Amino acid sequence: MTAEPTRTHAPWRGVMVATPLTLREDRSVDFDAYAAHVRDLIDAGCDGVVPNGSLGEYQTLSDRERREIVRVAVEAAGDGARVMPGVSSYDSTQSRRRAEEAAEAGAGSVLLLPPNGYRCEDAAVRAHYAEVAAAGLPVVAYNNPYDTKVDLTPRLLGQLHTEGSVVAVKEFSGDVRRAYEIAEEAPGLDLLVGADDVLLELALAGAVGWIAGCPNMLPRGCAELYRAAVSGDLGRALPLYRRLHPLLRWDSRPEFVQAIKASMDIVGRHGGPTRPPRLPLDADALAAVRAATEKALAEGLD
Repeated sequence: MTAEPTRTHAPWRGVMVATPLTLREDRSVDFDAYAAHVRDLIDAGCDGVVPNGSLGEYQTLSDRERREIVRVAVEAAGDGARVMPGVSSYDSTQSRRRAEEAAEAGAGSVLLLPPNGYRCEDAAVRAHYAEVAAAGLPVVAYNNPYDTKVDLTPRLLGQLHTEGSVVAVKEFSGDVRRAYEIAEEAPGLDLLVGADDVLLELALAGAVGWIAGCPNMLPRGCAELYRAAVSGDLGRALPLYRRLHPLLRWDSRPEFVQAIKASMDIVGRHGGPTRPPRLPLDADALAAVRAATEKALAEGLD
C-alpha cells in the first residue's frame, strides 16, 4: 500500500480521478465496489476523486444514487476535501441543490458544466454559475463545448472568476493554446487538464491539476506521469507520456466510458457494464483497448 500523499494545496488540485459508475450485471450500483476503488486510487497516490461526472454516467443516475455515491466517496476517501462531485443538471436549481447536498456530505468542491440543454447566452451562463456558487462550495467549471453547445471561452471564464463564481476550470476543448489566454483573461483561475491526451502540453503551460480518466486503470503510472509533467521533468515525463498515450487518447473519444471500463476489467479492477443507451465496445475497439492496456502492463506502468 502506498503511503497517503500529504495535501498542502487547494482540494481541486493534483490528480483528481473522474471515477466510473461501478455497476453489477443487472446495472444496479455496486457501492461496495465503488468504495474499494476510491480507496485503491488514494492508496496508489492519486489526490482525490470526481464522482457523478461524464465518466460516472451521471445522466443515468437517480437522485438517491447520486447522493449515495457522494456519501460513499467521502467516506472511502477518508477526507471530504478529496471529493469533487459533479453537480451538473439541466437547470440551475437542481445543480445548486446537488451542490448543497455535496456540502452536507462533506465534499470539498464541485464540478459544474454550463447549462447544457441549449446554446444559451453568456448572461445565463453567469447566472447559472453564480446560483451554484451560492451553495458555498468552491466551483470548478467544466468546459466541454462538444457536448454542451456552450463554450466557456477565456473571456467568459475571466468574468466568472472575477464574479467569484468559479475557482478553476476543467479544460476539455483540446486547444492547448487556450491555457495562455486563460492566464491572461483570468489571472488566479486554476487551470485543470480535462482531456487525458493533452496532459503534458497543458501541464507545461501551467496546469495545476488533472481531472483524469486513465488513472482508473493505471493509477500509479498516471500519478507518476502527472508529477513529472507539472514539475517540468521532461526527461521522465515525455517517455511515460508516449508509452501511455495509446490509452490516454481514449478519454477524448465518444466511447470513452466503455473503453475505460474495459481497460479496468483487463487490469483486474472493477470496470463492468454501462447503462443504456451506451453499448459495449465493438470487437475492433475492444481489441485496441486490450492491446494498449496489456502493453502498458508489460512495461510496468500499473
